[in-house]
Amino acid sequence: MGLGGKQEQEYIFQVPEVEKKRALEELREDDGIREQSLEQMREWIAKHPNIKRCRTDAPFLLRFLRTKKFSVPLACEMLERYLTIRRLYPQWFQNLDSEDKDLADIINAGYLVPLLDRDQGRMVLFSCAGNFDPHKYTSAHMVKIHSLITEALMDDEINQINGYTYVNDESGFTMSHISLWSLTDVRNILRCIQNTTPMRHKSNHFLNISSNAIKLIEFAVSLLNEKLRSRIFMYKSTEELYANIDKKILPKEYGGEVPLQEMLNKFKVLLKEKRESILALDDMYIEIDEKTCTLVSEMNEELGMGIEGTFKKLTVD
Repeated sequence: MGLGGKQEQEYIFQVPEVEKKRALEELREDDGIREQSLEQMREWIAKHPNIKRCRTDAPFLLRFLRTKKFSVPLACEMLERYLTIRRLYPQWFQNLDSEDKDLADIINAGYLVPLLDRDQGRMVLFSCAGNFDPHKYTSAHMVKIHSLITEALMDDEINQINGYTYVNDESGFTMSHISLWSLTDVRNILRCIQNTTPMRHKSNHFLNISSNAIKLIEFAVSLLNEKLRSRIFMYKSTEELYANIDKKILPKEYGGEVPLQEMLNKFKVLLKEKRESILALDDMYIEIDEKTCTLVSEMNEELGMGIEGTFKKLTVD
């Protein structure tokens, strides 16, 4: 995947009619607006004093335009933030190599797996906290896995239009998972998710929440904006989840038809195909002046309550 130039003209909008209709109704997208917006974004990138290298192909820029419903100023702001956090947090967003031993082991353990079937057209990301070993890996590994897997999915135009559903099985979540995280890290990663990641987050479902997990989840939810907060659902059992998510699309272990391992094996084929283009994202470059960059000062702000330290200090009933 090059960083601009020649492949720009080759774009053809090829999605099923149902997605074309949704794009028009929900995102105000038609051929004219799309063409005009892409042109404006490319012009903005070319003139930006600090953006030195950036992808300018349509699938990449449409991530931002669709997330921001074709408001070019908001899409440009989100792109600038996206490039900036990649620089500010290389431990989370760079060198996303599916063949890195640690990352490959976490993927193979089945910690985060995109499901084969969609939820009302949305891509479903299924996570199992118990499949992430907190004694072996760090919070940076955890974020990196999410970054790698979402980068593999974000150029897909059906995902861009329909958005994402998250299903999180929190059984197996322990105090050891909590102690991986500092409060500052939790706050910063949530800021990255809501302000800089070009994804339409449609709903987030948590099941089998232990008393350990509830404290962390409640804290994290309190930092989200109201729109994202209203899209979070919690269940005491898998059966309760079926009221909102079609049982058939879930892994066999959760009442569906296809075993989680089989879904994972299919996804690993996609990761292999996408490996080079994901690693090439590191070629993009924005210069950051830490004194004037608003994102840097936002990220450095102390938490509202002046809370410090890690979740080890949270008392758990």
